[in-house]
Amino acid sequence: MYLNFMQKQANRLGLLCLFMLLFAFLSSQHAYAQKPPKGATSEQVFEILASEIALQRGEAGLAYQTYLSLARQTGEADLAQRAMEIAIAANAPDLALAAAQTWDELSKPSQTRPKEVLVTLLMLNQRWSESVKPAVALLNQQPLSEREKTLKQWQGLIGRAMDESAAMLAYYKIISALVPLPSSPDVLYSYALAAEKAGQFEVMEKTLRIILKKDPNNINSLNALGYSLADRNIKLTEAYDLILKAHKLSPDDAFILDSLGWVNFRLDKTSLALTQLQDAFRMKPEADIAAHLGEVLWVLGRPLEAEAAWRQGELIDANNATLKETIRRLKPDWIMSLDKLASQWDGRFAVKMNDRPTNNTQGGSGSFTLSKTGFSDTLEIRSPMGGAIAKIVINPGEAILERDGKKVMAIDADTLIQNTLGLPLPARGLSNWLNGQVRPGSTARLVRDERGQVKNITQDGWDLAYKWSDAQKIERLNMTRNTNTGTIDVRLIFDQVND
Repeated sequence: MYLNFMQKQANRLGLLCLFMLLFAFLSSQHAYAQKPPKGATSEQVFEILASEIALQRGEAGLAYQTYLSLARQTGEADLAQRAMEIAIAANAPDLALAAAQTWDELSKPSQTRPKEVLVTLLMLNQRWSESVKPAVALLNQQPLSEREKTLKQWQGLIGRAMDESAAMLAYYKIISALVPLPSSPDVLYSYALAAEKAGQFEVMEKTLRIILKKDPNNINSLNALGYSLADRNIKLTEAYDLILKAHKLSPDDAFILDSLGWVNFRLDKTSLALTQLQDAFRMKPEADIAAHLGEVLWVLGRPLEAEAAWRQGELIDANNATLKETIRRLKPDWIMSLDKLASQWDGRFAVKMNDRPTNNTQGGSGSFTLSKTGFSDTLEIRSPMGGAIAKIVINPGEAILERDGKKVMAIDADTLIQNTLGLPLPARGLSNWLNGQVRPGSTARLVRDERGQVKNITQDGWDLAYKWSDAQKIERLNMTRNTNTGTIDVRLIFDQVND
């Protein structure tokens, strides 16, 4: 197995792009108030000055809306840029994105800075598919040396994506559109991994061979190519040679030792594979290695030990793709089948919040209906007396809250509910959790009972404790979250669950 290179880059770069933008933008002298745009009316000049005063008083929302409205009225790109700066300072990435889109639309095509900011904000807002077109346009305007710097910065954002598959697919599409391809080994390696995520194995193999032709001892590429061949059960002799070379160059790397164990398993050297995988897991307990170790134990006729290995893997990361695929294939009774998945839940909730600094306790209660259709969830929240409070529609990358005939949109459903209703209810991924599944896109920890039924899930800062009926329908879910300011307890009791 090979370690996700994007995550390595994320650890190095983090949100470097955003910090650079914040430094560049927020250290400006706000020349808009000092020198209004040419042709501005006296009324518009007054609005600009009033917005800066409002900003000084903490009324960032008013200043943002005024600047953005003026930008659209006057066609002045600088005013949209100022609105974006205000949104960034206010930690409102969705509003910053809206302003950045206007800034880019109003700017001259030759200007690269608006596109650079727009792409960064699209990625920060998890709108990966939308980032591809402006990203390619930006890179095509940059010299080759600048391109590679930009691509390396984006690696940091992609490594922190909520949906790694969507991010990697976007990265693959971006680089595939470039002529010529980048020459940096780091960028090419990331491109190879992105190609694999996109199912383009020929592109992955070709790209890794380009790296190895220039640098035959590139450990990451040796291991990645060897593991990919072994995992697809092809060219096993070459796969073994590649991984063995990587292992000799880096004998203490647990991920490479895992690859060596996996290729030996493919070569029917099962006992040797078991020893190597056990050593790799001791060196670095990871979900991928647990998946491989469990499969070898399963084939050796040691199912209890195999299940124990998979349970350990789920404690580390129940969302790991290799582990999930292995369990689904070899231990399907642990996975709730599609015909048993519920699509609608009716129940009651009670929320208790303990504020640690003041030791005050607050709470609320009511009823809810959650329904799932395709990739869309609809959550209806009602008061204890049954009156409608709000309706939240959650789509991939977008949440819309309807209340009193008005709609509010955001990229994150949890933040939307908290800011609008004052209730810390976890809506993002709730339909997955109610089916005893982890939410795709973020690391999760899962605990099963002796029958393989889900007992606990830990994800997104929430600890979930389940109670199921004999028919495997959820009866109760207790959700707890510890924050810097206190604890949040949410109890869900289900009146009806529909398949």
